[in-house]
Amino acid sequence: MPLLVLRRVLFLVPALVLLIFATTLLMYKAPGNPFANERATTPAVEAALREQYGVPKNANQFFGIYMRRLLVQGTLGPSIKVSGRTVEDLIAPAFPVSLSLGLLSLTLSVIFGLSLGVLAGLSRNSAADYSSMALALIGVSLPSFVIGAALMIVFSLWLGWLPVAGWGTFKHLLMPALALSLPSAAVIARLSRSGIIEVMQQDFVRTARAKGLPESWVIGRHALRGAIIPVVSYLGPAAAAIMTGSFVVEVLFSIPGMGQWFVKGAVNRDYSVVLGTAIVYFGLVILFNLLVDLAYSWLDPRVREERG
Repeated sequence: MPLLVLRRVLFLVPALVLLIFATTLLMYKAPGNPFANERATTPAVEAALREQYGVPKNANQFFGIYMRRLLVQGTLGPSIKVSGRTVEDLIAPAFPVSLSLGLLSLTLSVIFGLSLGVLAGLSRNSAADYSSMALALIGVSLPSFVIGAALMIVFSLWLGWLPVAGWGTFKHLLMPALALSLPSAAVIARLSRSGIIEVMQQDFVRTARAKGLPESWVIGRHALRGAIIPVVSYLGPAAAAIMTGSFVVEVLFSIPGMGQWFVKGAVNRDYSVVLGTAIVYFGLVILFNLLVDLAYSWLDPRVREERG
């Protein structure tokens, strides 16, 4: 376990540097710049603004300035477009919003995916199996923003059960969380179905049945744990998919989270905001992958022995 944590920490530093460098290059390759607007800006004014915000014309120079500011001053820098505000000021109230949305989405994806997959696996080649896998195929095929738009039409415009957008109550949280969770739930359903079918054919399951143990006990205490292992290994990519999907979903549902700030920063060429939100999302993905690795090692003793 300690070696696993150490490897993750050692991986974090070069990966973070690479993320910042790649994001910087992409921002500088995009057309326009942070100081281009409807009004003509003289070269002298633009030069003064670049000096004030530490945004030179060269991407490599900006990368050096940003890294020094991040490592020496410990700050994500000022926002270029929101006057008088730092990136920390913008992210601080948005972080718990995105975190709560992401955690609920991941929880729903596990609940829906496991339920659907176990049902399909236990009723193999039946109508329930085919129906469950058809739903999973639809979920995998549709991006989260399409699902979100469909949920808006049905539950807000047609039925009037849920608010169309905004934030503040659980009703506001429900549709975006469903939109983000369903694609990952579809993958989890397919994984858990394969896992439960494989485990139910193992010798230890047949032995448990031969002892006369109730079927619910065999499934809950023996089969389900083995079926969960491939699902746990997918939770890291699922968390990353939910976080990246939240960029568009937060804009679609007018949610004041970090995803909305990332999109605004990208549209307005606010380099500091884009990098700041990317760093926070990167940290969350790394942390969650570490937790997934620890859970995977706990569930499978063979992995724990291999990793020390």
